[in-house]
Amino acid sequence: MKARLVPFLLAVALAAAGCSLESSDEAPAGTVKVVVGYQSKTINTVTAGTLLRAQGYLEQRLRQITDNGGAKYQVEWQDYDTGAPITAQMVAEKIDIGSMGDYPLLINGSRTQANERARTALVSVTGYNPKGALNMVVVPNDSTASGITDLAGQKISASVGSAGHGTLVQALSRAGIDPAKGVEVLNQQPQVGATALESHQVGALSQFVAWPGLLVFQNKAKLLYDGAELDVPTFHGVVARRSYAADHPEVLQAFLAAQLDATKFINERPFEAAKIVADGSGLPQEVVYLYNGPGGTRFDTTLKPSLISALKGDVPYLKSIGDFADLNVDGFVDDAAIRKAFAETGQGDYDRALAATANPSAITGADPVCGTAVSDPALAGELWVDGADRPQPAADPTCLLRAVQAAKAQGKVIRAVYVPDAELGTRWFADKAVWLRDGAKYLPFTTQAAAQRYRQNHPAATPVSYDQAVTEVRG
Repeated sequence: MKARLVPFLLAVALAAAGCSLESSDEAPAGTVKVVVGYQSKTINTVTAGTLLRAQGYLEQRLRQITDNGGAKYQVEWQDYDTGAPITAQMVAEKIDIGSMGDYPLLINGSRTQANERARTALVSVTGYNPKGALNMVVVPNDSTASGITDLAGQKISASVGSAGHGTLVQALSRAGIDPAKGVEVLNQQPQVGATALESHQVGALSQFVAWPGLLVFQNKAKLLYDGAELDVPTFHGVVARRSYAADHPEVLQAFLAAQLDATKFINERPFEAAKIVADGSGLPQEVVYLYNGPGGTRFDTTLKPSLISALKGDVPYLKSIGDFADLNVDGFVDDAAIRKAFAETGQGDYDRALAATANPSAITGADPVCGTAVSDPALAGELWVDGADRPQPAADPTCLLRAVQAAKAQGKVIRAVYVPDAELGTRWFADKAVWLRDGAKYLPFTTQAAAQRYRQNHPAATPVSYDQAVTEVRG
């Protein structure tokens, strides 16, 4: 695995010109240029990428500076599939601000620190999951694998150095499988790996948002391993070249203020935001809303101690995949600019937001089927009926099944149904979940392994299909 990473990073650097780029010409005289690297399909970074770009928040913030007598600015957006090429371009001093997942952030900090002009700082978080549910392992629909241990000896597609690969390494290690020798990891870009999985060239694919959800939604795969089983926070964040920020501090402040604008928008108007992100990324809106909707990714810009602690715990991963220089995480993290952005924009108190642990976006309202308030985020789900201006809330999984039953009886077209996993809390597609009936309750799980763990302590629980549950549920 070590031998494969360095050529991979070199390859993505050389292939950078082949990604989605706008003009890279120098800015006109008197104009300050800022180059932003992002991943349109990595929808945990949308508040620093797809949504931010679509809403024009950065350009608006920079225009305010210009209108107040400041310089003129030119923003160039560069879209990539993973974080590795963004890091390669930052090492080359060609990207000023970028966003990526936690493991790529480690690589970014390690790779850029040798060059003072390229050296970066982690300046904010885009979104996170406290248990690690943003990374998952999927297998073909006809796979007989029921748990991570069943992958021993198989070929697995992953983007080495990505958050999805980091989760795979941790999951295999915990299962007693040597990630370097017990499986064969094929270092592939997400879309290449998806094709390999569909054609059975690999036995599994381990990736970051939104690839697992997309493949399952398209009926091209089923979920084998939920990253939340690790119970280790995973997040995506924003890095900035320190030299650029020193030369143009107002640009970094404008970017972080714009990120706060985007974060406020997605937390207050998640359904509308999902449509914008879907249009900007080419992903189905149903998949975007799975992750960007209430109860999904926690969009919060603060550099929480729990996330930084998890990042420190991931440092040994660098040595497992290549010859990386040691990274001092405390020196890599710099919260000065995001604290200043909070103060200057008036969008709340940073320390209060830093201490908050609840998801800023939760399912609320009244359940029209069960006639009760939707108050427990661990149980609440949503039914999205085609043509509705927003999804319909459900107080718990049983009420959600009743809502689906009623919608079908009325001949309505259902776009998607979302439900939290009964064990880990991961937001998932209800029709792709593994269901159990325990007395009068119906319980959804993301994986067979999770359902089996529940049955070990509740032997009376009975497996049921989603369609069966919808048909037989009673009020």
